[in-house]
This record gives sequence, structure tokens and C-alpha cells, in this order.
Amino acid sequence: MQALDLGELAQWVGIESVSRDATADTMRAAADWLAARLGPMAGRVEDTAGHPVVRGEWLGAPGAPTVLVYGHYDVQPTGDLAEWVAPPFELTVDGDVLRGRGVSDDKGPVYLVVTLLRTLLEREGRLPLNVKLLIEGEEEIGSPHLPGYLADHAAELAADLVISADGAMWRPSEPSLSTASKGLATLSLVVTGAEDDLHSGRYGGTVANPLHAVVQLVAGLHAPDGTVAVPGFYDGIPELSSARRAQIAAVSFDDDAYAADLGVNTVFGEPGFSTLERLWERPTLEVNGIEAGGKYTVIPHRATAHVSCRLVPGQDPDHVLDAICQHLTANPPPGVRVDVQVDAARVPAYTIARDHPAIRAATVALQRVYPGQEVLLACIGGTLPATTLFEDVLGAKTLFFSFSTADEKLHAPGEFMRTRRLAEGVRAWHELLTLLADGPHRLTALTPATRTP
Repeated sequence: MQALDLGELAQWVGIESVSRDATADTMRAAADWLAARLGPMAGRVEDTAGHPVVRGEWLGAPGAPTVLVYGHYDVQPTGDLAEWVAPPFELTVDGDVLRGRGVSDDKGPVYLVVTLLRTLLEREGRLPLNVKLLIEGEEEIGSPHLPGYLADHAAELAADLVISADGAMWRPSEPSLSTASKGLATLSLVVTGAEDDLHSGRYGGTVANPLHAVVQLVAGLHAPDGTVAVPGFYDGIPELSSARRAQIAAVSFDDDAYAADLGVNTVFGEPGFSTLERLWERPTLEVNGIEAGGKYTVIPHRATAHVSCRLVPGQDPDHVLDAICQHLTANPPPGVRVDVQVDAARVPAYTIARDHPAIRAATVALQRVYPGQEVLLACIGGTLPATTLFEDVLGAKTLFFSFSTADEKLHAPGEFMRTRRLAEGVRAWHELLTLLADGPHRLTALTPATRTP
């Protein structure tokens, strides 16, 4: 298999496809760029009610299984440009890594799959099995328009298995597969006081400060020990079994090294659980940002806090949001108005069985690329909104098969991807598709019971 063209990847990274605030023309340009590189897979861009999707397929293997390859071309905002060592939308080779916004999440992982498929078709005229592609442009904002598009095109996208190029490996020290991803629910807390910002000298001490109030409210979301203090937040979560705790305890993990890598002096979180148990098995509630005033002497008339929850199996996103809303509005501080604005996008947690046929095939594929290394079965602390959607609409499970890793500053300034992962990913995807097409790991081993919720 030929080496991937980093110059070509640089073109795609150079398109600033930030789904949260890019123009429609910019998002279309990123989609067009990818569609033009699908070669014999008949790449095309199709409209949704939001940003477009990229589609393609090769169905030249009658009777063979069909997989749907999923990924996304949109990226996160850059954050503080001063924290980047190179311009975020200029792909930079820095030693053994590639730097640039989206190179790890998810343009690099998608590009390596597309390159593999195109090369196989150009060289051999066929693929090991039937392949469809769906690459969306709104994953980073919760895939709000994917449900409608998928419902309208469910028959065209039907597949035995979805394989996601998104969903990073857990850490770079060993190959891994993820058998779960957390759900997501988000909201904004808006606290309003006076009609306008007020001079802090003329009015200070006479009216409530919305910024003080919002801090008071968000501080009440947790107990001092890190436990979420919202009544009902933990409803529905099954008790962590002793067998699962033993599996997690067997995974090599060093709290001190973890903290040192992150630049903090200790780990912290919900008591009664190890750090790895909290990462993989417990839900979170985080305050992601507070907006109000600035470095000038006023009492801001409004303060806003943005809150997100990562959810685990058993939790209902609607129930969690209702519980938080009730908690925040039950006893508003005096002198201010409290409003909770719940975001429309919400995603339940997703799981795939550890003994699912696709997991078994992917394990063999990784063992062939990384001989002598054990394949770790991990969990994703982040959220991939499409997984539960594919299961509900297509009746197909999703296999995470990404070759980025979780430490590559996804969503943060300085995003990078290890260069070697591109070639390793091409080899592993080739092995996986071949295994799913033939032999004991053939995808037709899936039964209706393992394909549907």
C-alpha cells in the first residue's frame, strides 16, 4: 500500500470546517474536497437541513457483507491561538507528529480509510466486501441534522455493521478497542440582574451581582468531595459489579503518572471509585465556562455558565436535564432572575458487547499490525452521537476503529496526530475488512440478536 500523501491531507486540514461557526461555503468546500477523492466509490455531497454529508459506495460483491464507514469532516474551534505552536489550519510536521486542527479528530483517521479504499479499487478493482461511506459535517455540534437525514435514507445506508473512523484509542502505549462511549446532555445557566452593566463604585453593595449568583449556583452542583449533588442525577445506573471492577483493576494505570501528564498535583473525583472506574464507568457533570463582565469595574448585568454531562448506561438524558433544571431553579439567589436553557441535542450512552463478532475480528486485525501486544478493551469518555442513532434506525452496531489517540489534544489548542498511526491504520483497516469478508470472522456470523438493540 502506498504511503499517504501528507500534502493532500494538508489541503483538507487547511479548510477551516468549524461546524459551530464556519460559513456554509467553507463547510461545502470541505465536503467537496473529500468527495472528489473517493475515486471509484462515486463520491458525492448531499444536503441535509444543516451542513452537508459526503456519501460514496462500492457494492460490487454480491452476497458479501456490507459495512457502513462513518466519520466527520467538521472540527472544533481553535481556542486561544497563542497556545498553538503553529497555525492551527496549516498542517505541520513536527518530529514524529502532525499538528493541525482536525488532524486527529477526525480528518486524519477518515483520510487514511478513504485512501485505502480508493487505492484498493484502483489497484485491484474490488474490495473484500461491500462498503458504504457516510461522512458528516456536524458531529462536533451533536449531529443535530443527522437523525432526519438518516431516517430519509435508511434503506440506502442499510448495513450489517457500522465502522467508525472516529473514537480515539485510549492511549498510545498499546492498541485498544472501545466497547462503550458516554452519552451527552448540555445546558446553559443564565442569571440576569439589572437592565445594564452597572458602575461597581456607584452601585456596588446595593444590588445582587449575577456573576456572584451564577458561581453560587454552579458550586452547588457538587459536594466538596466531587459527588454530583443534584437529586436524581444518578438514577438508573446499575451498581458496578465486582467482576467489572476486577477487569478494570487489571488494567495498568498509575494515578500519579496520569496527574503528572496533565500538569496537576493529584487526581480528584467521586469517592468510592478508582480513577479508571470514574473515567470509564461513572457519569460526570462539568462547568465548561462562565461568561460575564470583564477586566473593567462593573457589575455585569448578566452571567452565563455552560454545563455538560457525560452519561453512562442506565441514565436517561431527559431525566438528567430535568433534575439539573429543578436543582438550579428551586432556590434562586435574591435579586436575580435564573433561566436554564437546555440544548436540543442529547445522546444516551452506547455499548457494544465485549464478545461481539466485530470486536473479535478487530482484535485479530490489531494483533496482526501490533504483533506481541495485547489489545486492550477500553471505554470512551467522550460522546459519538451517531452510534445510538445507527442502532435505532439501521439496527446495526458501531465498531470504533480509529487510529488517533485520546492524548492528542482533541478539542484543545495544539491538536496533533502521531504520523506512524496513518500507515498503521491503513494496514489495520485492510486486515479488518478482509477478516469481516471471509473466514471465521465473516460478518455474516452476526445474528439478528446481535445486530439489533
